[in-house]
Amino acid sequence: MIASLKRKKRDLAAIDGRHFSLDGAMTVLSFILLLVIVVVPIFMIVYNAFFDQGKFSLDLICEQLSKKDNLISMWNTIKIAVLVTILGTIMGVFYAWLLGRSDIPCKGLMRALFNIPYMFPPFLGAMAWDLLLNGRSGYLNKWFVDVFNLSSAPFNINSIGGIVFVELSYYFPFVFMQVVSAFERMDPKLEECARIAGARQGTVIRKITLPLVTPAISAGALLILISSLAHFGVPSILGFSQGIYTLPTKIYAVISRSGGSFEGIRQGAALSIMLVVVVAAALIIQKKVLSSGSYDIIKGKSMRPTLIKLRGARIPLFVLAVLTLVLIVIVPLAMIFLVGLVKAYGLPLIPENFTLANYTKVFASSGTFNSISNSLFVSIAAGIICMFLGTLIAYVVQKIKPRGKGVLEVLSVLPYSIPGTVLAIGVILAWSGKLGVNLYNTIWIILIAYLARYLSFSMKTSSAALLQVHPSLEEAARTCGASHTESLKDVTLPLIRPAMVSGFFLIFLPAMREVTTSVLLYGPYTRTLGVQIYSLRDAGMMPQAAALGSVAIVMIIVCNTIVTAITKDRKGV
Repeated sequence: MIASLKRKKRDLAAIDGRHFSLDGAMTVLSFILLLVIVVVPIFMIVYNAFFDQGKFSLDLICEQLSKKDNLISMWNTIKIAVLVTILGTIMGVFYAWLLGRSDIPCKGLMRALFNIPYMFPPFLGAMAWDLLLNGRSGYLNKWFVDVFNLSSAPFNINSIGGIVFVELSYYFPFVFMQVVSAFERMDPKLEECARIAGARQGTVIRKITLPLVTPAISAGALLILISSLAHFGVPSILGFSQGIYTLPTKIYAVISRSGGSFEGIRQGAALSIMLVVVVAAALIIQKKVLSSGSYDIIKGKSMRPTLIKLRGARIPLFVLAVLTLVLIVIVPLAMIFLVGLVKAYGLPLIPENFTLANYTKVFASSGTFNSISNSLFVSIAAGIICMFLGTLIAYVVQKIKPRGKGVLEVLSVLPYSIPGTVLAIGVILAWSGKLGVNLYNTIWIILIAYLARYLSFSMKTSSAALLQVHPSLEEAARTCGASHTESLKDVTLPLIRPAMVSGFFLIFLPAMREVTTSVLLYGPYTRTLGVQIYSLRDAGMMPQAAALGSVAIVMIIVCNTIVTAITKDRKGV
């Protein structure tokens, strides 16, 4: 089959009357670009962790593993990620079932609202909950102490439990979005047969429904696990004040304390290896789960599973869903906007204490406009470049299918499986002069990191679209006299354009709110919007940080509205 395909391509090339192979050029270009963007930074991490002045040495790794605080950081990382994954999976599956398979009211509106946490930066949520439930000065804690005459604050968000709660609030949509679609596309016959045979509803859900959506649950759970393992913003905001570190925040602390010295970066590289090992273990576990059985939930004809009637539980479950939405969406957003208006942090949140001075101060600072323009530049640039580069790699993998296409595919998705902090370390080591190119403290080093980080988004969306474009369409165009370039330009690219546009926005929106990678890469004049908010908060300027955070939220809402308007009528091939 493959040999026949290659012969057909050679025949088409002969029709074109050329000896130059466009397929070969695209394949080589794909490997070269991935070598520069992905392989070099990862290689530099491994090299600097295991080699000292050109000699192989395990001293640095052993030194980092022997430090008790590093092991505690690793344990915190694993503990938080496992708890967030388990609880987030349970929560995501429950609400996916509730909105996808039951007769609960307002399903369309609630489904849209449950996707909202995915849009907003988790570190802003952490900042909001810190303002509410900080052990010393949280607004809600102070209210409880005053009203109930308590001797101490009843809640403390600055803890492992607080970090788990905030990450859970923002990561459970990963499972929800995956599973609700699977529930809605299930073949209802298996469940109906079980009910006819006398199985109770709980038994049907446990033994038939959930096993059928295991791949979707596993995919969403893996996204939660990797995101939590790699996350920097929430643990740093809620953990630093109490000396609670995870591996990403420990890496940041080590590099910051060293003043950005090369030795500090090497220590960060050694800690990065520890973090990569943990993430790799998570990927292996997920592969084992999916390989334990086969799953078939979608049939050729259109069908919709029977809705389960909640009866007396309908209203209580609806109230529970509404309260959940208020807790994870309304409360933190309202807190950010209210604190952005208060004259000084700690004053009661009443109209007499509100002012627009914080917004004036924020926009009077040149750093604000620089951070917004920097975020827009790197987000748009990363989106456009990844859109074309991801499509190029997807075309090579899905249509050209050269030798080593598996390697090409793995390299394109590898950076997303690597924590952003680790990727930042690799980019620093690769492009700070060691290889003859010094991009340190420039906007370009952030852009390169974003390209590596988000390339898989575009590659995956374009791959899915290309799989639906039959090779005969391109072959017919070339047989009729079109060159390979013309057939790509006039046939293939127009057919997959909606997927390319979707890939751009899948990159643009996360890049606009990104902080985990850029917090290690920014320079004096290259702060991104997320870094600027984080820096204001770190400097104790809470109202100004909240004001800029509310601006970021409005920008994200506007961008998401534009995305929805542009893509709502676009259908994939």
